[in-house]
Amino acid sequence: MSTPRTTVPLYVDFALARWRKSSYSGGANDCVEIADLGSQMAVRDSKDVGLRPLVFSRSAVRALVGGIADGLI
Repeated sequence: MSTPRTTVPLYVDFALARWRKSSYSGGANDCVEIADLGSQMAVRDSKDVGLRPLVFSRSAVRALVGGIADGLI
């Protein structure tokens, strides 16, 4: 599985990000949350939202989710 490289901005203002978690989450804050940042997606740990989120290109997130759905990951 190959994903194209993209440039991630050095600074992203996460204050305006709208975070959401999976509907499969048990509600115990034991999952990850994702935010749409336009050309990138941010991922953070719902147990420690103070940590800096990881930022990925949309195509990288699409490839990851597709690989999981196809049983490749």
